Amino acid sequence: MSAPAHPLDRLAATIAARRGADPATSWTARLLAQGPETAARKFGEEAVEAVVEAVRGDRAALVAEGADVLYHFLVMLAARDVDLAEVLAELERREGRSGLDEKASRPG
Repeated sequence: MSAPAHPLDRLAATIAARRGADPATSWTARLLAQGPETAARKFGEEAVEAVVEAVRGDRAALVAEGADVLYHFLVMLAARDVDLAEVLAELERREGRSGLDEKASRPG
């Protein structure tokens, strides 16, 4: 079986494979072992760091923080047993639709 072609797919597969790893030797295993709330909190911290770099205008730092955000987002999804493919399918469902229309269609 060949490795997934897209880097996010490969990263998601790596995260899934680390679920049962030793938390003493794997940051991913440690985050997953600490539960979904910890994974979500860490994602939030990384997102804030990315926002700070976007406001500061430091391109290299934003790229690095963006990678951290994507990694921690995938860990958060895995912690709640949500597959990246589900998120991508939702993006495809929304494709070609105005963002304003999409937002207006949501309840509440």
